[in-house]
Amino acid sequence: MAGTRLRRRGAGRADPAPPVRVRGQAGRAGGPRRGRRRRAGPRNTVSFHLDKLVAEGLLEAVYQRRTGRTGPGAGRPAKLYRRAPGQIAVSLPDRRYETAAHLLADALQEAHASGEPPRTVLDRRARELGRELGRNARTGLMEALEALGFEPRAAGDTIALVNCPFHNLAQRHTELVCGMNLCLVSGLLEGLAATDVTARLEPAPEHCCVRLHPAR
Repeated sequence: MAGTRLRRRGAGRADPAPPVRVRGQAGRAGGPRRGRRRRAGPRNTVSFHLDKLVAEGLLEAVYQRRTGRTGPGAGRPAKLYRRAPGQIAVSLPDRRYETAAHLLADALQEAHASGEPPRTVLDRRARELGRELGRNARTGLMEALEALGFEPRAAGDTIALVNCPFHNLAQRHTELVCGMNLCLVSGLLEGLAATDVTARLEPAPEHCCVRLHPAR
């Protein structure tokens, strides 16, 4: 779904969730016993979907003996599942406030050390970030803009960005955030070597303040 992103943040977790064991359906061969709640599904089906989540990095599989017995006859360790390390964030439409926070904090710190105006430093850092992302991209312009959360759409000979990843910030600090957006997108174009396109500030309702035009 356009505008939906599932992102992993962080690498550590101080208090991992306890692992959970998957059990099969209760009851006899004919089905669950009367009066007992039906399980979510057969064990093989549940395990299949859990292993898919492991493959996506959302869960971890661990093996433990739950009885405390060891040595011959103790049986095989049980396969358990627990939440994977890190943070998962889902937003609709796509928002990238963490990116804005890093840019703003780094710009403020550099400006304090160098004496430069914070706005000048912010715009430079946003352009540098866009340039780096463009150089590392393995896709075309539309896909690179999509990956940044801008939801690009062709509009005649221009490209409209129908989502602002920093929407709430832009509502309160329009000039600052729109200038940062313009530098970020301009840097992306430089990194992609997209010399046939230029970014301009053109605020429009329900759109990002930046629109892409053919270079003249």
